[in-house]
Amino acid sequence: MPDVSDMSDVPLPPPVTVDRRRLKRVGIGVGIAALVVVAVGVGSRIQSDHRLASVAADNAVPSVSLIAVKTAAGGGALVLPGNVQAYNSAPLYARTNGYVRRWLVDIGDQVRAGQTMAIIDAPDLDQQLAQARADYQTALANQQLAKTTATRWDALLAKDAVSRQEADEKRGDLAAKSALANAARANVARLTALQGFTRIEAPFAGVVTSRAAQIGALIVAGNAASTPLFTVSDVHRMRIYVRVPQSYSARIHPGMHAVLTVPEYPGRGFDTVLARSADAVDAASGTMLVELQADNGDRALKPGAYAQVKFPLAAAAGAVRIPASALIVRDDGTSVALVDPAGRVVIRPVKVARDDGSTVEIGSGLNGGERIIDMPPDAIAPGDRVRVAKAGAGAGDEGAGTHG
Repeated sequence: MPDVSDMSDVPLPPPVTVDRRRLKRVGIGVGIAALVVVAVGVGSRIQSDHRLASVAADNAVPSVSLIAVKTAAGGGALVLPGNVQAYNSAPLYARTNGYVRRWLVDIGDQVRAGQTMAIIDAPDLDQQLAQARADYQTALANQQLAKTTATRWDALLAKDAVSRQEADEKRGDLAAKSALANAARANVARLTALQGFTRIEAPFAGVVTSRAAQIGALIVAGNAASTPLFTVSDVHRMRIYVRVPQSYSARIHPGMHAVLTVPEYPGRGFDTVLARSADAVDAASGTMLVELQADNGDRALKPGAYAQVKFPLAAAAGAVRIPASALIVRDDGTSVALVDPAGRVVIRPVKVARDDGSTVEIGSGLNGGERIIDMPPDAIAPGDRVRVAKAGAGAGDEGAGTHG
């Protein structure tokens, strides 16, 4: 074990001297560096906030597309929906009570005028007719007796064997009995006519388009809610009913031709002629009802069919055509949204003259040089700032770019 007394002779290391000025300079440098780091961070954050606010403000301006505005003047056609009806159509009801004994035709069958279509059993009516005939015979017998009596009393009056009063009474009795006989005969004729209605006959030549008669079914005459036993339609020629907007009613006249198309014959047009018009505008729809007629020799057109009728009418002068997606329909009417040179929204009311589905013809409110917004947002309002993202071909090159 080393001697402790010997360790006292080991020399100690020299004491460390601290340079206070150097430490002060280092501390100042560190503080400055920290301040620089903080300043850079704050500046970066402020710059990011400004950048974010700028992006947010830029994104707050909606981006819209402009549409092509086309002039609608010149050639064209007015296409309207129409309803095809048979030239003549008759629902057939029973005029007498009874039961269906037989039905002789079915839907799609061709019938001629007067052809029997169904037979009804009416036993009550048969008994009423038999009673009426018996009453008529009784009335005839009473009339004949009254006539013989009146003739005899006239002969006795000539011999002054009876009074004139008595002779007049016998002639009056003859007149009354004759009237009763006439009434009984009229009743027989009425019931005979009703008995004839037990045979349902076609009123005209045509095709059977509906049948509700069933063997044994009870028929109650005079029931307004009852279903017709048959419907017969004359389809050799068809009627087409179309409602024409008021703005075109003055240009529609009898004799003009139009082309009719139906979905089941794509690419085929049927020539129709305007036969007549109502010459009155319906206050509810603002349209005038017109009737066109078309030959139907090949039975291609069917009653009740939906059709489109194309009238050879040019567009109104000064009218323009725009996509239907540009319209704004609100409680105050129809309008479009425009973009002014400063990039602000302008709402302008317009009047639709013709609706072709995907496009509409504007009769008033536009002149063809406007920058119109396609598919405007529902919340768009006058004065809103917008950014034009895309301009239609017909809207002009000046429409492209960013505004505001």
